[in-house]
Amino acid sequence: MTTSKENGPTRRRAPAMSPEERRTMIIRTAIPLIAEYGAAVTTAKIARAAGIGEGTIFRVFADKDELMQACVAEALSPDHAIRELDAIDVSQPLPDRLVEAAEALQAHMNRTGAILGSLGHGGGKHPGPVRGAGRNESTTRVRSALAELFEPERDTLRRSPEQIAALFFGLLFTQRRTDDEPDLSPRELVEVFLYGAVSGSAE
Repeated sequence: MTTSKENGPTRRRAPAMSPEERRTMIIRTAIPLIAEYGAAVTTAKIARAAGIGEGTIFRVFADKDELMQACVAEALSPDHAIRELDAIDVSQPLPDRLVEAAEALQAHMNRTGAILGSLGHGGGKHPGPVRGAGRNESTTRVRSALAELFEPERDTLRRSPEQIAALFFGLLFTQRRTDDEPDLSPRELVEVFLYGAVSGSAE
């Protein structure tokens, strides 16, 4: 805080955001609202949640459709999940590393499902196809980040870290969900993956 002899205490203004920083802030604010309201969410509601004027949105997005496209692209992008995978401490025991990885990837899947499910069933106009990296590229990047978590155990693995990572990735993304049984927790899933489906030693 600074002072002025004439006017008394004055507050320093926070640095102005760049257009790219403003876009990022608006997208992050909009994503949970889109998950809740679908394409029917208004730019006025997004602006209120972001603490900005509605006109500020249209300084960085041409229209609502462009904002929706950017939000869907962000939700589908694996970048956040990959950053979380890269941040996992590889000095931890392997099971703990994989639990963290499972939690990060399941959170990514849940967020993506919420956005796409809301847009599929909500009112308003669907934003249409999303430009950017395709599913194959995203899958390759996630598998590569997972492989790094297996690298310290390379000499004890039955297959290469890349192959083991692909198997783990497949297990995460192909869980059969049933109404009569709860989903496996991340730790339960990791235990089944590492130690098999049989509890205890086989007779």
